[in-house]
Amino acid sequence: MTEGVQSRLVPATEVARQTPVQKAANGIQYALYGDAKMSAADVAHVVEAVPGAIAAALSRKAYYFVPLAMSEGRSSDATLIATEYTSEFVDQATCHRNVVLDDAEGVFISARLLSDRFALAFEFFINAGHAFVDVAGVPESFDHLVWAQAVADIRGETSIDAWDGRMAALVPEGRTNSKPVVDEKAKLSYLEAAFADAVAIYLLSMAVDFDYSELREREYPLLAPQALAERLRLVAELFPPNPNYEFAIRYRRRA
Repeated sequence: MTEGVQSRLVPATEVARQTPVQKAANGIQYALYGDAKMSAADVAHVVEAVPGAIAAALSRKAYYFVPLAMSEGRSSDATLIATEYTSEFVDQATCHRNVVLDDAEGVFISARLLSDRFALAFEFFINAGHAFVDVAGVPESFDHLVWAQAVADIRGETSIDAWDGRMAALVPEGRTNSKPVVDEKAKLSYLEAAFADAVAIYLLSMAVDFDYSELREREYPLLAPQALAERLRLVAELFPPNPNYEFAIRYRRRA
């Protein structure tokens, strides 16, 4: 990289040293850095949507909302942070980069790469959901609900990882009217992905007003609305909303 470009890129470890983290009311550590085009109030609203029981499992994480995060190069695992948004940097950036720090794992989220508040919040919540599953696993009640939906052949999922996992977990035997063979290893991966997705969407629903259709992707069929609602209600029962946050499912938007 030229000297001018390099001067606008800072190692993620240096960003972590320079930028004091703050602790949200739920205990999550986070910080803003550079020209991320986000207000402190908006970031706090997103971060503090995470219920305390979920946030407690993220105690070893520190979330940094930065303009753009990128790899230093193909031959390096080092992460660089752009202090501002440019078309040159955006082509190299990824949605987030995980970096091992002295006392925590830093998750550097590219705030300027994500097009709106919905996308930014969802990126944070997806990270939080997967980190929570890594620590806490999948509740038995959620396991039973989701597997019953899959066996009943209810349409779709809400991420490509969950969809691929579901397809791998239920392997057709090749005979008409025969029950599929269950791949137990793939089943576990599927349930973990489905639970992380449900946690992320539940958190998103409390932080951002969005339409169900905004979850749609081209690579797989979107989960049936009633099935998703059942998953979200169960997650809400397990992890009730924090004060000043509300969980609600509305099948018709108010006029």
